[in-house]
Amino acid sequence: MQRVALVNETDWEGWRKATRSLILAGVAPEDVRWSVSSDGEDRHPLPEGHGSFGVSRSLVALASLAIQARDASRFDLLYRLVWRANAGEGVLQKTDDETVRQVQRLAFAVRAETHRMRTMLRYLPVPEKDRTRYLGWYEPAHYVLEANAQLIARQFSGLTFSILTPDGGAHWDNAELRFSAGVARRTVPDDEALLSWWRAHHERLLRHARIGTAIPEAEQLDEVPRPPDRAPVGPVVLPLRPDGPLHEAMQEASDCRRCALYGPATQTVFGEGPAHASVLFVGEQPGDQEDVIGRPFVGPAGQIMDRAMEEAGIDRRTVYITNAVKHFKFEPRGKRRIHKTPEAPEIQACRFWLDVELIRLRPKLVVAMGGTAARALLGRAVTVTRERGRPIELPDGQTAFVTVHPSFLLRVPDEDATAREYRAFVADLRTVAGLVD
Repeated sequence: MQRVALVNETDWEGWRKATRSLILAGVAPEDVRWSVSSDGEDRHPLPEGHGSFGVSRSLVALASLAIQARDASRFDLLYRLVWRANAGEGVLQKTDDETVRQVQRLAFAVRAETHRMRTMLRYLPVPEKDRTRYLGWYEPAHYVLEANAQLIARQFSGLTFSILTPDGGAHWDNAELRFSAGVARRTVPDDEALLSWWRAHHERLLRHARIGTAIPEAEQLDEVPRPPDRAPVGPVVLPLRPDGPLHEAMQEASDCRRCALYGPATQTVFGEGPAHASVLFVGEQPGDQEDVIGRPFVGPAGQIMDRAMEEAGIDRRTVYITNAVKHFKFEPRGKRRIHKTPEAPEIQACRFWLDVELIRLRPKLVVAMGGTAARALLGRAVTVTRERGRPIELPDGQTAFVTVHPSFLLRVPDEDATAREYRAFVADLRTVAGLVD
């Protein structure tokens, strides 16, 4: 049995080197055991192989994402794909293959968390002797710190920043990107504790930080990170713990059987956001990626929504986002899962969970995105074009606002029309921001 111990959770170079040696030596996947050991323990010499091999760029790109997933099986799964590809198998064309699907799910989850981290991360300006350092803290669901730090350093090379996470810290000094040990959430529960910890430990932390090595293909991630110099000049707001009653409702909803949609869906996708949010955004239902990842609006429509929110001056971290229906309704079509619009009984069945969110949050404004959300909220069929863009008083004293669902922008076939509809959506969001000022 060949044992391979990588130096850290995102040791791309170590995994690549080991994979090359093992494949050229003919070591089958079932004869390899992967682990992570930073102190060199459990590290065995790699076998010497002869010859050469290569894999497609698309497989390299997929692997460079999936290796960042917080899943202990990822090294083995990736090695199995490369082993098969080297044998001449067109693995990425086999979309019904379970190993391929597992790796793709990991890559989807990493892409979503990479985007989410850049959306949610905020920075606290910390004066230093001759410059300002932007200090941020985030708790990622996957090991996306290093790839994100590379992107931020390239995009904003003139700034100095440090990003702390439980997995590690990233530090850019305008010339060199270095990585340090992580900081536990309990150590920095709020911005004051974060500042105190940084002042007490930053010199030692930076002195022992290691020089980073690039993760290939990271530059191909398509979202641009939010620049620190556009962040609010105020305290870092750490990711909020779920509101108690909402967290309980989320746990209960995970086993919901109020309609038949729970059967084919992967999981319940509950809403998320701060308990004090003054705006609640309601969409239709989770999409394919949301169903896999378990968070609302992290797929293509969510990325459009994030971009439009930023243009409209809305900080996504300050609003609550949910869906009228909490399970993904779809129709299998070949290898794909095609979205299907929820029917009235399904909307009504899931109204229970939306009511829990509305009652607990008591938002000042509820934004219904699309006809399904508007129907769930208003209790009647709604023509979005007719009721779009104006406040609607609800019987309980709250105010509703109807706009299009961001997925609508993905379906507009003409580029000019898409740009026009996007501008109209941003205008609606600016109206939303104005209503709660």
